[in-house]
Amino acid sequence: MATADIAAPRTTSNDLRNYILVTGAYWADTITDGAIRMLVLFYFYQLGYSPFQVAMLFLFYEIFGIVTNLFGGYLAARMGLKSTLFSGLGVQFVALSMLALPDSAWLTVPYVMAAQALSGIAKDLTKMSSKSAVKLIVAEDAQSTLFKWVAILTGSKNALKGVGFFVGGLLLYLVGFRVAIFILAGLVITALIVTATLMRGDLGKANKKAKFRQMFSHNRAVNVLAAARIFLFASRDVWFVVGLPVFLYTALGWNFWQVGGFLAIWVIGYGFVQASAPEVIKRRMKVDEAGIAHGSVPDGQTAMWLAFVLATFPAGIAVALAGGVDPALVVVAGLIAFGIIFAMNSSVHSYLILAYTESDKAAMGVGFYYMANAMGRLAGTVLSGAVYQIWGLVGCLWFAVAFVLAAGVISVALPRRAAGAPVVVAFGDGGD
Repeated sequence: MATADIAAPRTTSNDLRNYILVTGAYWADTITDGAIRMLVLFYFYQLGYSPFQVAMLFLFYEIFGIVTNLFGGYLAARMGLKSTLFSGLGVQFVALSMLALPDSAWLTVPYVMAAQALSGIAKDLTKMSSKSAVKLIVAEDAQSTLFKWVAILTGSKNALKGVGFFVGGLLLYLVGFRVAIFILAGLVITALIVTATLMRGDLGKANKKAKFRQMFSHNRAVNVLAAARIFLFASRDVWFVVGLPVFLYTALGWNFWQVGGFLAIWVIGYGFVQASAPEVIKRRMKVDEAGIAHGSVPDGQTAMWLAFVLATFPAGIAVALAGGVDPALVVVAGLIAFGIIFAMNSSVHSYLILAYTESDKAAMGVGFYYMANAMGRLAGTVLSGAVYQIWGLVGCLWFAVAFVLAAGVISVALPRRAAGAPVVVAFGDGGD
């Protein structure tokens, strides 16, 4: 990429103020996103839809995540992160308004899929805006600080998505589907008004010369990381989205409140692990004879080894289930262990995409990277239902092993750094 998309001055009071506002808006949208998922899942489950049919309601959500991340980075480059943030909140309000229509006859599968598509667009626009904004306020040489901020933001997002799962289920139980949707719409519009009122100046600077073809990165490290990201997230969702909830419901006899609550707790714990990733990495630092600490931030080798370690957990769960070990114990313990290592790996990826991307190209790099993230989720979602129907949860787990091993192999090509040196990235000549 030879053309900049967002100019990034170093931190000012307005930058920090705006970043706090962006993060708050992102958190509000994250809670809403998780709550919508539970509301739609439980509501249609109560109407008699099978777990697989309910999961397919989110198909457009994932498909449009790919499209949004592809075009979102370009729009942020042309218009600035402030525009994409406000657009995301506005689109989320429209999606909620669609679901709040009084005539239940409107709530058909295609209609809800369309509303979920808009919700997915909104989520990815706000996510891209918030994560790109981190790069605008952290100095170029403060890689450890960047890793810490990215980890906190990513971890808090996943923890709050788990909170959203609880909120959605609780609202459905207490006030019903329509009133719950109105409450969530109120949360989103409040976040939009507060952010628009209090934000000062721009969030980065737009570059009207940015071209769409620059979305396809000429940065080899970004391309390799994006490829690894596809397989990493496919390895999670190939058993987590459909196979695991259906297994908990059918094989273990849990009701949907127990399934939803367990998954929500898992997502919250996953978020806390992501947020603590910098401290875990920091404990592994080595101090040389001169008293200089090395290894305070991860590199490509960190991502590679975490992927290979992660592959052992779905393999172990699959072997234990096939061997007749208590399925409740195996799945619960195995999922917790898988979640810890997966969260660490995901947090390292989230840091590396910003470490590999120049500040003035952050939005495009993040958009391209999260497009790959959405592709992995889509592949995992579709395969989860199909593989579970044919081979059950054990089949889903072996697919997860294959995918995460692929992520590890791809990560071998990620840049390494010498002890104490910053991550070194070679950029191709992308023209203008």
